[in-house]
Amino acid sequence: MVFKRMLGAFGVGAPSVDTVLPTPRTRPGGTLEGEVRLKGGDFDAEIEHITLGLVARVEIEHGGGEAAGLSQFSSARVSGPFTLRKGEERTVDFRIPVPWESPISEIGGQPLTGMAVGVRTELAIAKAVDKGDLDMVAIEPLPSQLRILEALLQLGFGFKSADLEAGHLYGVRQELPFYQEIEFYPSGRYAGLVGEIEVTFVADPAGLAVVLEADKRSGRYSSSDAIGRFHVSHDDALRTDWAAELGRWLDGLSQYSAPGHHAHFGDHHGGHHGGHHAGHHAGHHGGHHGGPGLGMVAAAGAAGVVGGLVAGEVVEEVVEEFFEGDEGGGDEW
Repeated sequence: MVFKRMLGAFGVGAPSVDTVLPTPRTRPGGTLEGEVRLKGGDFDAEIEHITLGLVARVEIEHGGGEAAGLSQFSSARVSGPFTLRKGEERTVDFRIPVPWESPISEIGGQPLTGMAVGVRTELAIAKAVDKGDLDMVAIEPLPSQLRILEALLQLGFGFKSADLEAGHLYGVRQELPFYQEIEFYPSGRYAGLVGEIEVTFVADPAGLAVVLEADKRSGRYSSSDAIGRFHVSHDDALRTDWAAELGRWLDGLSQYSAPGHHAHFGDHHGGHHGGHHAGHHAGHHGGHHGGPGLGMVAAAGAAGVVGGLVAGEVVEEVVEEFFEGDEGGGDEW
């Protein structure tokens, strides 16, 4: 028995853990439900706690370049201490909240290129190696967010990619240590006006803060960015003709030709959102974090929301590779 406990300290014959999500899809501000299935090992184990955490792949600026790291942005303890007997099978049900600022990782049943979000289970075992499990999670847009994304498609933009940037947006109340950028490329009438548009949502129960950044390509100066910033309630977002509103903003960009001029839109508060665009982070999280990126998943040409997305099984393979490497390498921040 002493020998078995010594082996257990190295993870040999320890309990196993498997987290099951009957519906691994949710929305910002929603919940995730499921169960943690435990099976006892070769000896009785004192379980200290079971904790679930939401994790995501985040881009981090470092030394003039970018690296990828795994960030845990929410956690919930779903069980306190108990004894898991040898060979015992036990199930722990859970229902955990999803932060309102959670990034969108799936639209219309298709994963977004560049996004990796999962739920990680930690089984803390006294005097032994902790066990864990990691499962992909799909976070779909709120109806208010989807209306704005659909409007860009109506205007002839196609989905390019999405990523998470470490840092905070200037002038926006933000709780998570990163923000999401969803990138679209222009076609048709806007192909010569902007190079691409990046959309960032910061949601809360009352509504959305939305930041639009257009990379201008017309006029005397072709390198200036136009920034649109506005706040809107979820209900008002559903009643707004966003194709018309965004179209007017885009049509007005050609009027701004001074270098560095920021064209604002809607209920703006001035300023520029941070990150690699202007370096205006309200707070930047340093440190270099390795691990394979998802750039290998190329964005295809798109004519709709799901255009430019890749097959779910491809995303899952890449995400599992990234998560498994990160779990072993400890590239967290």
